[in-house]
Amino acid sequence: MKIKRKNFIILLIATAIMFIILLLPNPDTLPVVGQRALAVLAFAVILWMTEAVSYPVSAVMIVTLLALFIGMSPTIEDPSVTYGTSNALSMAIGGFSSTAVLLVGGALVLAAAMELTGLHRRIALYILSKVGTKPSRLVIGTIFVSFVLALFVPSATARAGTLVPILLGIVAAFGLAKESKLASLLMITAVQSISIWNIGIKTAAAQNMVALGFIEAEYGMDITWAEWFLYAAPWSVIMSFVLYFVMTRLIKPDLPDIAEENSLQKQLEELGEMSGKEKRLIIIAVALLVFWSTEGILHPFDSTTVMIAAVAVMLTPIVGILSWKDVQQKVPWGTLIVFATGVSLGTVLLETEGASWLSANSFEAMGIHTMPLLVMIAVLAAFNILIHLGFASATSLAAAFIPIVIALVESMEPTTFNAIGLVLIMQFVISFGFLLPVNAPQNMLAYGTGTFTVKDFLKSGIPLTIVGYILILLFSATYWQWIGLL
Repeated sequence: MKIKRKNFIILLIATAIMFIILLLPNPDTLPVVGQRALAVLAFAVILWMTEAVSYPVSAVMIVTLLALFIGMSPTIEDPSVTYGTSNALSMAIGGFSSTAVLLVGGALVLAAAMELTGLHRRIALYILSKVGTKPSRLVIGTIFVSFVLALFVPSATARAGTLVPILLGIVAAFGLAKESKLASLLMITAVQSISIWNIGIKTAAAQNMVALGFIEAEYGMDITWAEWFLYAAPWSVIMSFVLYFVMTRLIKPDLPDIAEENSLQKQLEELGEMSGKEKRLIIIAVALLVFWSTEGILHPFDSTTVMIAAVAVMLTPIVGILSWKDVQQKVPWGTLIVFATGVSLGTVLLETEGASWLSANSFEAMGIHTMPLLVMIAVLAAFNILIHLGFASATSLAAAFIPIVIALVESMEPTTFNAIGLVLIMQFVISFGFLLPVNAPQNMLAYGTGTFTVKDFLKSGIPLTIVGYILILLFSATYWQWIGLL
C-alpha cells in the first residue's frame, strides 16, 4: 500500500508540474503548442524516471494528453485556427506508423521464437561448454556469448534472460553459492557486455530504433545494418577487451574443483537433438543476418522489410516456427506501445518547435554553438551519461533526448560536420547502462538474482563508463572522421 501511495503522490507531482508549465507565461520565441508539448514531456520524463506507473500505462496517458493539449492549441501557421483533437491524435500516434516500430515488433517476434524453441539457450550452452572452467575463460565465454546472441536476439532483456540461468548453473556446478565471487563475476560481466553490444549492433536494442526513427523522419535517410556495424562495432570490440581486463582484476574467485567437469556439456545433451523448428529458425536467423549485413550492397531491401518477411515465414503453417497464438502470449506488447509512443512524443516536440526552444535555452545557452566539435561532443556525452542515472529505460531516454539533439544540430546548419553523425554518437552514449543496476532492464534482471550488490556493480561501472567516454571522444577525433561519420 505504501508503494502504491508513493506512486500516486509522484503521479500528482508530475501532473502539477505539467500544469505549472502550461500556466507559465508563453515566451515570444516558443509557440503555444510547443509549450504544451514540453509540458507533456516533463510529465512523461517524471513518470519514466520514477516508474510511478508502468511504461505501457504511461504511454496511454501521454497519447491522451498530447491529443487534448495539442488539439486545443493554435496552429503555428495560423494562430486563429486550432489543431483539433482529431489531427492532434494523429500526431500523438504518428510513431505507430514508423518503420522503426515495425522493426522492433518483428524483433520481439524473433525473440519469442528463440524462447519457444530454446535455440538461444542451446547457442549459449554450446559456446560456454567449449571455453573451459577457468574464471578468465568463463569471462571470455560470457562476453562472446553476449556478442553472438546480440546478432540473433534483438532484445537485451531476452539475452540476459538466456544467460542468467546458465551462469547460475555454472556456479552451482562448482558447488558455490549464488553470493560467491564467481557468481558476481559472471553476472556483472554478462549484463555489462550486453550493454556494450547494444551499441555495436543496430538491431540489438530498441533504443537504437528510436534514434533511427527520428533520423528517418527528420533527414529522410536510413542507416543500414552494415553501416551501423562499421561505425559502432570497433568501439564495442575495444570495450569488450576493457571489460575483460576490468572484471578479471576486479573479482578473483578461488574455485574448487568442479564437481561435474562436463556440467555444461551435460546440460547441452539434456536438450536432446536439435528440433526441426530450431533448424528452421537457424536458417531464418542466419538469412536475416546475411540480408542485414549486405543491405544496400548486394540487395535493395531495408532492415525492416527483411524483418517483416522473416516474421511472415516464421508464422507460415508447416514451414514456420510459431503460431499467432504464441505471438500473442510471448510478445511484450506493452514494450511496443511504449516504443511507438516515445517516437510520437519526440516527433511532436520537433514539429511543434518545443525541442528547438528547449535546445536553444539549454545547450545553446551554454555556448555549445561556439565550441569546437570535440568539446561539443564531450559536453553532450557527459550530460547524456548524467541524466541516464535517472532513467530506467534507454528507450525512454532516447525518446526524450534525441529530439533535443536533432533540434540543436538543425539550429547550427550549415555545419562543418555530418549532423546525423553527431545524433548517432549521442545514441551510442544513451546505451551506456554501466553505472547502476536501475539503468537498464537487463541489469535489474541480473541484480534480482542476489549475486552482486550495487557497490559491486559500481566498481565495474565507473571504470567502464570513464573508458567508454574517453573512447567516444577518441573515436570522434579520429576513426569516425576518417570513415565519414562526422
